[in-house]
Amino acid sequence: MSLEQLGWNDEFERAFEANYGSGYFPARISLCSMSLYRVMMQDGEFPAVPTGKLLYGAKDQTGLPVVGDWVATQIVGERDPTITIHGVLPRKSALCRKEAGIRTQAQVLAANIDTLFLMVGLDGNYSLNRVERYLTVGWNSGANPVVLLTKSDLRDDFLELEKEARLRSNHERIFAISSVTGFGMEALTPYLVEGMTIVLIGSSGVGKSTLLNSLAGEDVQKVQEVREFDSKGRHTTTNRQIFRLRSGAMLIDTPGLRELQLWDTGDGIGEVFEDIEDLARNCRYTDCQHQQEPGCAVREAIESGQLDEGRIENYRKLMRERAYLERKRSINAARESNRRWKQISKEIRRREPKWK
Repeated sequence: MSLEQLGWNDEFERAFEANYGSGYFPARISLCSMSLYRVMMQDGEFPAVPTGKLLYGAKDQTGLPVVGDWVATQIVGERDPTITIHGVLPRKSALCRKEAGIRTQAQVLAANIDTLFLMVGLDGNYSLNRVERYLTVGWNSGANPVVLLTKSDLRDDFLELEKEARLRSNHERIFAISSVTGFGMEALTPYLVEGMTIVLIGSSGVGKSTLLNSLAGEDVQKVQEVREFDSKGRHTTTNRQIFRLRSGAMLIDTPGLRELQLWDTGDGIGEVFEDIEDLARNCRYTDCQHQQEPGCAVREAIESGQLDEGRIENYRKLMRERAYLERKRSINAARESNRRWKQISKEIRRREPKWK
């Protein structure tokens, strides 16, 4: 198998060029489970371990290898050789979220992806707000976001829901599908191209493993039942792992997400809510909150039926979340700066001559 079939391109080749003379060779992370890794290369797929320098020298968790990363590796030992991971190449795209819990830390879920299949079930999981949130995170990844409304076989009105989601989110790449009946699966064909990488994102029980098995043509992941009363399932997938499909495309399955908090919103909100931001430019006041202010173009659009009230409410919610996140990150950056300066000052005092 060639590196190009695994997603290698000229950009990665240029980034890796200086490593060839040092005895390193490129490989791609195919499985990530805690500190356990597997890598794909021309000769096959093998276990690998990161060096201590990589593990403990990274500035934060985002500097550690994740599934989809291209890395510099080396074979160590002759009798019992081990593949060691020495460095991570610059990522062309990365799916990030705020780490679950109270810490303001980034968590990279997958890297070097071309397409995101953002999955929302047409059962108790269905939510227009969730569709817009997923799209916001998806646009920020640098990959192409595609929303899949799964389990269309459970609803008679799935076509109306597909249309509703497209209109509400202002996004055309939204498809109602069923991995059980095969309905709508042909819409995925343009994304299943050899060398391309797709990642599945969604809540537990949304049908990620079922879709993977359908696309792979065999049962490569276990499937578990979903609770009827809340449409949630247990985590079938526990690792982030790449599977190579019959088409030659690579699909990354991920554990179900209980929450997908924003991290680096970038242009994501602007992409998803472009219509609102375009309208806001016509408001009388530049700091208009789109509530009761006179001359508010956004309120006029809502009252005329041009804009959905729920859409502006979700926009406000995501904007508040972004503002809160930016404040927390600023506070953390200031604390880290103070800590570093205290350390420097302490070191300077330690080195000052002690005059008698």
